[in-house]
Amino acid sequence: MYQYIKKYVLLIIIAGVIIILDQYTKTLVRTNLALGEVWSPWESLLPYARIVNWHNTGAAFGIFQGGGTILAVLAVLVVMVILYYYPRVPNAEWVLRIALILQLGGAIGNLIDRINYGHVTDFISVGTFPVFNVADSSISVGVAVLIIGLWFQERNERKQSNGEAKINPNEAASINGEESI
Repeated sequence: MYQYIKKYVLLIIIAGVIIILDQYTKTLVRTNLALGEVWSPWESLLPYARIVNWHNTGAAFGIFQGGGTILAVLAVLVVMVILYYYPRVPNAEWVLRIALILQLGGAIGNLIDRINYGHVTDFISVGTFPVFNVADSSISVGVAVLIIGLWFQERNERKQSNGEAKINPNEAASINGEESI
């Protein structure tokens, strides 16, 4: 039992920090800004970055508006799959483990909002990019880490298979019955 719990320690700690940070920042925004209200520490920063209290009934970055129930069910499924799959990922596959941790923290952070409020509180507004939050960022970074990690893994496997396909000149000489020098 201890070994099984031990596999989840890193997952629980990092995902927990993400969830706490996400919920704390959303609470700050909900308690200090009215819906749609914008805040920036410096006026000159306003065109580029600002904090805004925004409700999102869709997925990350405002897509699939009104799909809160479906997205909540999907989030529960994602959480269950990650919790099942994570302990089966070898420790050497740390990139995949980090990607899963980030995605789990983000999924739970937004799921808490959907359950408690019926929407997700978004507040980070940069330029004309859709408003997002810590959980959205965590999910997006987790997906990016996963894609980059898979790309590097595939690239390394290709290099290894190409290296094995090449025959060493000494091996070729011994195959032909010649002595290598």
